[in-house]
Amino acid sequence: MVTSILKDKKNSLFIILSGIFITNALIAELIGGKIFSAEKSLGFQPLDIPLFGDFLLQFNLTAGVVLWPVVFITTDIINEYFGKKGVQRITFITVGLITYAFLVIYLAMKLAPADFWLSVNATNEQGQAFDINYAFEKVLSQGLNIIFASLVAFVIGQLVDVSVFHRLRKMTGPKRIWLRATGSTLISQLIDSFVVLFVAFYFLGPWSITQVLAVGLTNYIYKFLIAILLTPILYVAHYLIDNYLGKETAEAMMAEASSQDT
Repeated sequence: MVTSILKDKKNSLFIILSGIFITNALIAELIGGKIFSAEKSLGFQPLDIPLFGDFLLQFNLTAGVVLWPVVFITTDIINEYFGKKGVQRITFITVGLITYAFLVIYLAMKLAPADFWLSVNATNEQGQAFDINYAFEKVLSQGLNIIFASLVAFVIGQLVDVSVFHRLRKMTGPKRIWLRATGSTLISQLIDSFVVLFVAFYFLGPWSITQVLAVGLTNYIYKFLIAILLTPILYVAHYLIDNYLGKETAEAMMAEASSQDT
């Protein structure tokens, strides 16, 4: 029975897509505590464009955004072949696993460090002393506000994405993959970019409304550009999956996925 399930191409495809989705979403959350300068990473100076009063437009982003484009593409592919139910199921599973991961990290931070571990790792390569246990906690924890806000934004963004995707699909039919995939991503990420900041830093934090708008706009501009640039990859993914499943099976799966909207 297990062998037959694994040999089934539809099941195998869903397992592969789910693995890609969950892995990238989880890693994005874990590395999201690092803020990097996109301009400096590319060898340019920050833009420093005045925006909303005293705030400057700079592409200072969380490291997690590097992986979210993979999540976008995977969401659209799951939407295409497995419909609303497929996206909703994998979204809630991912939220559960991310919550579990952070719970384990929290418990690990509460474990008493061994004395030899503290002493052996007490200095860096330059001979400067530092607290390895404190560094461990700072690297792996982002604060409960950010964790909670990111999960709320993730769920809302995914549910909006699947809803918009199927509305556009109903309007355009099986053609114009770029419109429903890119369009749903642009709308869902507009919501996601601001929800996480409003919850974590405005309602539960010290930021002003202008700071939330400035940072949210920067994040969305990045996601907007990435969504446009990734559009050709969707067609490559469709081509590979259709060849793997076979044309008849692929069309049947897409028709069934589309019918979930009615």
